[in-house]
Amino acid sequence: MKDPAREEHGERAVTDGQPEVWTGRATNRVQWLLASAGAACLALGIALAVGSMWTSGFAPLLMSVVGCIAAGLLMLFGTLAFVHVAVKIDKDFLEVRCGHLGLPRRHIPLSHVVGADFAPTVTPRQWGGWGYRWRPEKGTAVVVRRGEGVVIRLGDGHKFTVTVDDAESAVRAIRDRLRVRGTPGTSG
Repeated sequence: MKDPAREEHGERAVTDGQPEVWTGRATNRVQWLLASAGAACLALGIALAVGSMWTSGFAPLLMSVVGCIAAGLLMLFGTLAFVHVAVKIDKDFLEVRCGHLGLPRRHIPLSHVVGADFAPTVTPRQWGGWGYRWRPEKGTAVVVRRGEGVVIRLGDGHKFTVTVDDAESAVRAIRDRLRVRGTPGTSG
C-alpha cells in the first residue's frame, strides 16, 4: 500500500523501507506581490525612457530611468529567487534550491551533518527577513515563509535552517540516513 505522505513529497521506496530520495518544498505567495511591484518599477523606468520628452535635462531623466530600472530588477529578481524552496535528501547529500532557477543553492554532504532537529515555527522576523540569511548566534537559513522548518547541525559547529513543508518527515529522513551511516548525535 502506498503512503500518501511519501507520494506527496516525491519519495521513492527502496527494499529496506527507507525512501531513496525525500523531497519537499515551501512556497510564499506574498513574494509574488513584491515581484509585481518590482515589475511595475521596471515598467516605469522603461516608460520614462521611451515616453519622456527629455526637456527637463539629460542627467535628471537618466538618473530616474536608471534608478527605476535598477530598483525594479533588484526587487523582481530578489523576490523571485525566494518564492519557493525545494529540499532534496538522498543517501549522500542534502540539497536546498531556491526559486525557479534553483539559485542560490546549498549542497551539504550528509557526512558533514551530525544531527537534525524539527523547528515548529521559523519566522522571517527571527532571521531579519525572507531569503538566504546569516546570523552569528543562529547560523545560516533559507526562509521563504513563516512555519515549520529543519535545523541541521553540522560537524563544524554551524547550523543551517530551512523552512519546508512536512519538516518532521525531513528530520526523520536525515536521522535515518545518519543512523545508517553510523553518525553519532543523531537524536534530537
